[in-house]
Amino acid sequence: MPRVRIFIACSLDGYISGAGDDLSWLPEPSEELGDEHGFDGFLSQMGALLMGRNTFNVADAYEGDWPYGDLPVLVATNRPLSTRQSTVRPVIGPINELIEDARDCCKEGDIYLDGGNLIRQALDENLIDEMTITIVPIILGKGSPLFSGVKMRQSLKLRHSKTLQDGMVQLTYRTVPEQER
Repeated sequence: MPRVRIFIACSLDGYISGAGDDLSWLPEPSEELGDEHGFDGFLSQMGALLMGRNTFNVADAYEGDWPYGDLPVLVATNRPLSTRQSTVRPVIGPINELIEDARDCCKEGDIYLDGGNLIRQALDENLIDEMTITIVPIILGKGSPLFSGVKMRQSLKLRHSKTLQDGMVQLTYRTVPEQER
């Protein structure tokens, strides 16, 4: 069964975007460093991407190439969705149903879950298997929080840590199921 995995960057104070969905604080990829962050490798292991509407709006407005290639992208939304990407479709429902929709899309690979609200909902329902979080050494002070609003305590087990260029630290955690807590 496909695992539900997260790959996300956040500020040292826990924000995934600044005020007004500002992402200018995120470091630009460097050709000389290649895939140092591991995103390309991560993406190659995915069979589907489930993202929130706000995250999609930011990604869709990006002027470069569509970063998800031909990966099926399901956007959780209850509003009409217009996009130039043929691999994108809207989905609606509670988080467990949305993840089942993503599983149904997976031919092979795991499910990439993206968007603060969806991540918090999935954590509250114990639906996440692994989280890779890259901490960027910046304090934003305000913006969209990654974990603020999670309804219950979450136990995690560190699987891997890695120091990246420019003082970033990447942490990969496995979620600990309730029966193991």
